[in-house]
Amino acid sequence: MKRIFICLLLASFGANAQVKTAAKAPVKPTVALKPMGVFKNGADSAGYALGVRIGQNLKAQGFDAINLPNLYRAIGDVFTGKATALPEAVLDKCIGEFVQKANEQKSSGAKKAAAAFLAANAKKPGVVTLASGLQYVVVKAGADTTKPKLTDKVKCHYHGTLLDGSIFDSSVDRGEPVVFPVNGVIKGWQEALQLMTVGSKWKLYVPSDLAYGDSSPSPKIGPGALLVFDVELISIEKE
Repeated sequence: MKRIFICLLLASFGANAQVKTAAKAPVKPTVALKPMGVFKNGADSAGYALGVRIGQNLKAQGFDAINLPNLYRAIGDVFTGKATALPEAVLDKCIGEFVQKANEQKSSGAKKAAAAFLAANAKKPGVVTLASGLQYVVVKAGADTTKPKLTDKVKCHYHGTLLDGSIFDSSVDRGEPVVFPVNGVIKGWQEALQLMTVGSKWKLYVPSDLAYGDSSPSPKIGPGALLVFDVELISIEKE
């Protein structure tokens, strides 16, 4: 399992809020922030910057529910050379069990939301539901009748979002299509690509068991997430 290096966040912000109101027309509240103390040297600012980055990373990975006092204590023990409260042999096990439980809880909620969405979506005009659970809509039918095989390489444009519309990946936004083997992508794509004809555009609704399951491949995609793709099959690449 990946090792996680943690740093203690020592600096904090202070804030005072002052709200002024008028009898007839409420005034929008204004917030005055106290300036944070100036860092004395590079070690101070680097320590704070590192703490921010590690805090962001831990939160994105689902560690926002950890016991912060214990986190601070452990970092202090390491930096001061004290004996740690847990032996080295069990550290990764403790982290792994926490991550697994957190992922299971998140996955369960995401799957319930996905199931409700797919059930409603299946009733909409043009939506096709396959036996695997994959749903798709033909946005544009390609004039070519050629379909890729599992062993082919294809060139595609795609735009991937979550149920809330947030984008997690998009070759369209990057302005450059991608080339990849059909058997090298998630199961939902493998199934859809072999049904698509060259030049066609489909909208795919991929349940988690045809995508990344209970794992979280990136901070943008949580465990159990249903993925929505706009996919254009541009060509089948020749060797």
